[in-house]
Amino acid sequence: MTRRALTTLIVLLALLALLAAAALAWRGIRPRQAVQQAQSAPAPAPVIELRALDLATVQPRELALEVPLSGTLRAVHSAMVKARVPGELQGLTLREGDRVQAGQVIARVESTEYDDRLRQAQQQASAAQAQVDIAQRQYDNNRALVDQGFISRTALDASAASLDAARANLRAAQAGAGVARKSVADTVLRAPIGGQIAQRLAQPGERVAPDTRIVEIVDASQLELEAALSPADSVAVRVGQRATLQVEGASVPVVATVARINPSTQAGSRSVMVYLTVQPAPGLRQGLFAQGQLAVGQERALAVPLAAVRTDKPQPYVQVVEGEGEQARIAHRTVTPGARAAAEGETWVAVTGLAAGDRVLRAAAGALRAGTRVRLVAGAAS
Repeated sequence: MTRRALTTLIVLLALLALLAAAALAWRGIRPRQAVQQAQSAPAPAPVIELRALDLATVQPRELALEVPLSGTLRAVHSAMVKARVPGELQGLTLREGDRVQAGQVIARVESTEYDDRLRQAQQQASAAQAQVDIAQRQYDNNRALVDQGFISRTALDASAASLDAARANLRAAQAGAGVARKSVADTVLRAPIGGQIAQRLAQPGERVAPDTRIVEIVDASQLELEAALSPADSVAVRVGQRATLQVEGASVPVVATVARINPSTQAGSRSVMVYLTVQPAPGLRQGLFAQGQLAVGQERALAVPLAAVRTDKPQPYVQVVEGEGEQARIAHRTVTPGARAAAEGETWVAVTGLAAGDRVLRAAAGALRAGTRVRLVAGAAS
């Protein structure tokens, strides 16, 4: 074999080796590409299975319209006993919780000075009465003398003027005696109403000034709730409507009735004060906090459970199941909530933006993306 032929053979063998290596490499690459393609292929969308308790059907409901309210209980009848005259306080023995009757003596202010002033005024009135008697006799004598012509008419006029002045002095003295008598009476402090002592604000032996608060009396047999409502809520409130209240510390709800509505709004807040008479119940006291719902009417509207309305977007929305069978998917629909009411053990809210028969997800189903596929169990909607 010539050198040229040998060289050609070697080249051919080398080419064959390269082709074989390339074929082997290609056979190894294809499985890896298939694996990578399989791994990069999108997984099938999950299907969420919904139970019967996860759905609610939009339908017309009779909603008992209620207005939330809260406030503090206070006694309808209460009184603050204050000192009317200055002096040393005496005889105050009542303490918080003690019962008193209307007109009962609570305490006294030391009255020696006022008794002396009364006696002085009475003596002055007696002296003025004596002057009136003298002036009256002089006038009567002068009138008789004028009738007989012994004195002039001018002298009779002078005696009449003296009598008028004496009578005026008597009236002034009697008025002074009345003022002194009133001061003596004011030294005795009496209960204006019956009830219980809520506060004792002074001590025996203390020198008090006029209008110093001594004790506060509260009649806890009649309590009312003072609640502030927004202007929008107050429009539907009427006298006689009933509310159910939960009072702090009370184990059972308390019934209250609207008794009065303030005709003016509060300065600044523009709230309207409403006063509800609370039915008596054991343990109720002035100052306890109460909150509840005031029934203001009925409304028939399309409603969904309040918990089904989601607020994690700029506008409130609900999750609605659209389609049937394999085509059932979740859609988000914006709604406008309205009146709320309790029914069937949960709170329902009237909404606009839905149609009767729409199926919405309750709060227990959680938040699902729009377009999520769902599988409905037979009879799932409720």
